[in-house]
Amino acid sequence: MPPVTPVAPSRRTVLASLAAAAALPWTAPIASAAMVPPGFPQRSMTLVVPFSAGGPVDVLGRLLAEAFQARSGQVALVENRTGGAGNIGIDMVRKAPPDGGTLLLIPAGNLTINPTLMANLPFHVEQDFAPVTLLASAPNIIVAAPGLGVRTIAELIAKAKAERISYGSPGVGSQLHLAMELFNDKAGVALAHVPYRGSSQALTDVIGNHIGLVATNLTAALPAIRANSIVPLAMTTASRSPLVPEVPTLAEAGVDGIDVTSWYGMLAPKAIPAETRDAIAAVTGDVLRMPDLADKLAAQGLTVTLEGPDVFAARIRRETAVWAEVIKAHRIASQ
Repeated sequence: MPPVTPVAPSRRTVLASLAAAAALPWTAPIASAAMVPPGFPQRSMTLVVPFSAGGPVDVLGRLLAEAFQARSGQVALVENRTGGAGNIGIDMVRKAPPDGGTLLLIPAGNLTINPTLMANLPFHVEQDFAPVTLLASAPNIIVAAPGLGVRTIAELIAKAKAERISYGSPGVGSQLHLAMELFNDKAGVALAHVPYRGSSQALTDVIGNHIGLVATNLTAALPAIRANSIVPLAMTTASRSPLVPEVPTLAEAGVDGIDVTSWYGMLAPKAIPAETRDAIAAVTGDVLRMPDLADKLAAQGLTVTLEGPDVFAARIRRETAVWAEVIKAHRIASQ
């Protein structure tokens, strides 16, 4: 187990740091039409974030908006269109002209879970949107209460088959709730779900031994891991994290078929011309590959993760199918 010092920042501090970074002047070169490829919008651009300011997707949006404006010479801004579990902002982009002037920045779950979890949505992801690019991702981890008495996934499974163990999540139908139900299926156990309004209180209750487990963002869990206040069991992702290289993946721990990463992507209205979509993807990738920006995001637990339109579209379809199966099998409904 790593030493106690230095202690990583809290999630609130992380988001505040990201927001402060986004507010700093962007050091991109002076605007020139030659700095963007043919097809890139030569008009004002709106990046729609369906959540309040300050979160990871909002910070990504503000950094990209400032870079787009610096490179194209056209106004680019973020609009936080909140409400409806992200669906109001999503629908706003669906209705926008498909000219690249309005783009959607969205976390994974709202795109791949909402369509199955919620009835009568005004949009259909595959029919109404064109994936542009994946932007960044953040790893998730399963951690145990110190009083639970398990230090590995194998020990957890054995204990869960002998007694009732509860786990917390950010809420019913959240990506991390569904990830743990998928774990139940793959591991052949029946961990009991305790929903919270967000991850922080669930993590606090794990530290206090009030519940047994939680799956959470690695960045949020790092301070408690480094303080030895919780026991890291496994990453839910396909590979280990350099932040906790000693923690195995679920596959390495013997539970195959789970790869759950928190990611953030960019989409446009469906009828956007391919040349415009590809130009936006190219400029976005160029911006996010800038070493100072990539390092800044990595320090906060976000990894620049770029995927072109076709690969990103395949990811959305694949994860939507996985979550649809979990939601239907466990009869999960939005609350």
